[in-house]
This record gives sequence, structure tokens and C-alpha cells, in this order.
Amino acid sequence: MEVRPILSALLRNKVAALSIAAQIALTLAVLSNALFIVEQRMSASRRPTGTDEANVFFISNQWVGSDNLDARVDADLAAIRQAPGVIDAFVSNSYPLANGGWDDGVRFAPDQSEVAHTALYFADDHAIAALGLTLVAGRNFEAAEVQPFHNNDVRVPTSIIVTKALADRLFPHGDALGQSVYMPSFPGKVPIVGVLARLQVPWVAGGVNKFEGNSTLLPFRQVNAYGHYLVRARPGRISEVMHEVAETLNKLDGRRVIEKIWPLTVQRAYAYRDDRGLAIVLSVVCVALLAVTGFGIVGITSHWVAQRRRHIGIRRALGATRANILRYFQIENLLISAAGVIAGIGLALAGNLWMVRHYAMLRLDPEYTLTGALLLLLLGQLAALWPALRAASISPADATRAL
Repeated sequence: MEVRPILSALLRNKVAALSIAAQIALTLAVLSNALFIVEQRMSASRRPTGTDEANVFFISNQWVGSDNLDARVDADLAAIRQAPGVIDAFVSNSYPLANGGWDDGVRFAPDQSEVAHTALYFADDHAIAALGLTLVAGRNFEAAEVQPFHNNDVRVPTSIIVTKALADRLFPHGDALGQSVYMPSFPGKVPIVGVLARLQVPWVAGGVNKFEGNSTLLPFRQVNAYGHYLVRARPGRISEVMHEVAETLNKLDGRRVIEKIWPLTVQRAYAYRDDRGLAIVLSVVCVALLAVTGFGIVGITSHWVAQRRRHIGIRRALGATRANILRYFQIENLLISAAGVIAGIGLALAGNLWMVRHYAMLRLDPEYTLTGALLLLLLGQLAALWPALRAASISPADATRAL
């Protein structure tokens, strides 16, 4: 079948054809960017923290009164570690997925610009076991290196442990162990004594994607009115251990408020709730746009079939088969859809560039645009199929009686 007669017919109905093409273009622009955003957010929410997440929980503890906090924290840790089912525990200023904590720049000299950015976790010689972290090089902290850290302390850590992501950023040739770095928060040179396989930073927002694996352990024991106990339970016992530890702490010293006692798995769901909400909203918008576009194609094609009943009847009388009529409307719709898809690809790329410039979005992966284009071409063919089948069922006699 020649395309020229179809194009001539479309030119006589160009307003309707252009409206459908514009709708397809807009749908493709929104669909491809929305799918890309959803995948990015869902991929981020599945990032491993590097911890034994299924068996780790945290207790956000706030003391009532500030007297003798060193002894109270030490007593808490001793009691938690002795509780049945506990592998290990430590106290820190933050934890993965907390959405709050300390960060700093890392440099090679005090007057040098920042080389990398990192999250800062307070840790002791129990932290690696308590979180279930993997040490891939170097050593753990020694008990003698751990210092108590009070409010407004200015201390120089005796050593630090960094993640492999941070070590590779600072020392691409793999020679991080034994090297020393500077951080503005601590006035002095600090040696790197260990390298962790992975430890995610506390924040989960999109802006931290550039350094989400850059974490640093400092040999400090958090001794403030507010802190977080990180506890690792034996596999399958986290619920009973959480209950037991909470009772133990309240019996040990009632001058406290336990703000939260959550597994990291629950904290993950809480931390990424906005991402899941956005994904749901964008998915609903995409489904609605596809539905509106599909019904629009059905409506326009049905209208054209009704307008062309006489033309279809004459063609059938001259020997056109049902397959010829069906193919005519499918090709007509394919031409409109293709024009809309071409315009939509340009619109999708332009929209993504605008979001990259204003909202720090990532560049759109062409795969999402191509997937959206194929989906809309398929949708167009499916939407036009029912009106096209009705057109193909028109007989010459039916068309004549309709005159």
C-alpha cells in the first residue's frame, strides 16, 4: 500500500492528526523522564549499607541530666554486650540511613583544597563487629586508641578507618594504608590504619550520590546527652534482643528517654519513604497519560472511520479486502505515532537537560527514551486496532445504505 494517499488524507484532517501527535510527544517526554527518575530512586533505595542490616538495630538514647555520663555510657555498653543474643554493640553519633550526622572534607595538606568528602562516624574497637562490616585491608582500632568525645571537644583522632570508595578516591593506586590526611574538623594529621569494603553515609537524599560510599570511622566514644547505641543480634533473634536490651537499659538507669529502638530494616523503609511516594505518584501519572493517549487514538480513529464509511464501501466494492482496510488505518496511525515519537524524543531530552541544570538530576539514559518510544508506538497500534477492525467489517452494501 502506498503511503502518499494516506498522507493526503491526513493533510485534510491535520488538526486532529497534529493533536494526537502532540499528545504522544508530551506523553513520551513525561514517560521517559518519569521512568528514569523512578528507576534512579528505586535503585538508590536498594543500595546496600555494608552492614549486617537484617540483624542490626539502633537505640536513640537521651539522658536526663548530664552528671557522670562517661560511667553511665560505659555501664550501658557493658550491659548490652552481656545480654543474651547480642554479638556486639557500640555508641556513635550516627548510623547508616539516619539522614543526619557529621561530614567533612579530606585533604592532603592543611592549606590544600578538598580532595574528597566523607561522612564521619564515631566508633570504637567493637564497631566493626557490631555493624557486621568487612575489613578488607589494615586493622581494627585498638582499645587504647579510643577517646571519649564530649560536646565541643576538639580532638585529633589517633587513627582512622576509611571505606574502599574513599580510599580509592584519595589514593587511586591502592596505597591508602599508612597514609595520612587532614580534615578541617580536627587540627592535625591522621593516619589511615584500615579499609572497609563498604559503609554507606547516613544521608539518602539525591545530593549525596556523589559520595554515598565515602565514610570514615573515628576512634571516638560518644559521651553526650544524646547518642545512638548500635547493636547486632544473632541471626533470627533481633526482635527478642531488642525487647531484652530495652528492658535492661531501663532497669539499669531510668534517667533516660529512649526515643527510638528500630531495626535498620525499618529505618531503611522510613528513610526512603519519600522516594517510594514519588515513584508511586509518577507511576500513576504515567499510567494515566498512557490511558488518555490510548483513548484519544481510539476516539480519533473511530471518528475517521465514521466519516469515511462511504469511502470504505467504495473501496470494498472496487475489490479492497478487509486486510487492505485494516492495514490502511494501522499505517495511518503508525505515521502519526512516529511523528509524535520523533517530537517526543526531542522534548524528553530538552526536559531532562532543564532538570539537570536546575535540580541536579542525572542525564537521561537513552534506553528509557527508546523504551518509551517503542511502548507508545505499540500503544498506538493497539488503540487503533479496534476502530480499524470495525472499518474492515464495513461491507459495500452497508456503506451504500448509510448514504
